[in-house]
Amino acid sequence: MSAPSETFDLDQMIIRNAEAAAASVRTARAAIASVIFGQEAVIDHALITILAGGHGLLVGVPGLAKTKLVETMGTVLGLDARRVQFTPDLMPSDILGAEVLEESAGGKRAFRFIRGPIFAQLLMADEINRASPRTQSALLQAMQEYHVTVAGERHDLPKPFHVLATQNPLEQEGTYPLPEAQLDRFLMEIDVDYPDRDAERRILFDTTGAEETKPRAAMSVEDLLTAQRLVRRLPVGDSVVEAILTLVRSARPNAEGPEQKLIAWGPGPRASQALMLAVRARALLDGRYAPSVDDVLALAEPVLKHRMALTFSARAEGETVPRIVQRLAGRLG
Repeated sequence: MSAPSETFDLDQMIIRNAEAAAASVRTARAAIASVIFGQEAVIDHALITILAGGHGLLVGVPGLAKTKLVETMGTVLGLDARRVQFTPDLMPSDILGAEVLEESAGGKRAFRFIRGPIFAQLLMADEINRASPRTQSALLQAMQEYHVTVAGERHDLPKPFHVLATQNPLEQEGTYPLPEAQLDRFLMEIDVDYPDRDAERRILFDTTGAEETKPRAAMSVEDLLTAQRLVRRLPVGDSVVEAILTLVRSARPNAEGPEQKLIAWGPGPRASQALMLAVRARALLDGRYAPSVDDVLALAEPVLKHRMALTFSARAEGETVPRIVQRLAGRLG
């Protein structure tokens, strides 16, 4: 058993590391906000997703700087970022890579694997729901297991590896809904809304003048990996753990309550894991070293809403998943 002095030294070391990591993360947030105007909540949620080691799904109509946000985050966080434009004719090999047959000078033939754009630290899957379900599913193994299998051979992805995908609203032409198994791989669904008037005025002047503000690096890959490791070491109180369990379990159709009859299917244990990591990351982003129940309330909707579906009768009555999540979260307060 550790001596009290050793435990105290360990706690002090964690606090010092947390202070340094929180400072660099806040610098990164400010650097992103200097380029992306009027989307503070979106920036915070995207950073929380990366700090928690997860993948994010950005949902909004075209023209709201979703692509620019991901490109800016790659620069600011010092990540090797690549972009794939998803289209109906995109094939899985266009993402993962493929084996080609090559012949050496001596006439010997052999297959060589040519890596696809997925071998990046930050992959932007632009308009992911414009590709066919077969191509969308090419990301499943990579997002969960951090490697891909091509022609029976395993190929490990770089560390860290994150997918930030953009999705057009399903009401638009030429979109395919993402399968439930893939939605569950996204730690958070982030809604990107229109900027307010003041933010749009800043956008007008910044993007149509002689010089446009360019993002600058604020963190290195090692800084980010250190922050991600620290997130997993932050202590979580019993009240926060119970709040997470209560919320996630109450969002399932087999739970007891007035909302459950409206839910067709709900979040599994992966949602609890995502919320546990996300609340720690949010605390670190705010300069705190332990999450609170308020963090659970703030992140309930983006973590849970893409992991739930309503019954036909609930949709007919005008119910929505965000409203039900808000009511379930409201009981925690």
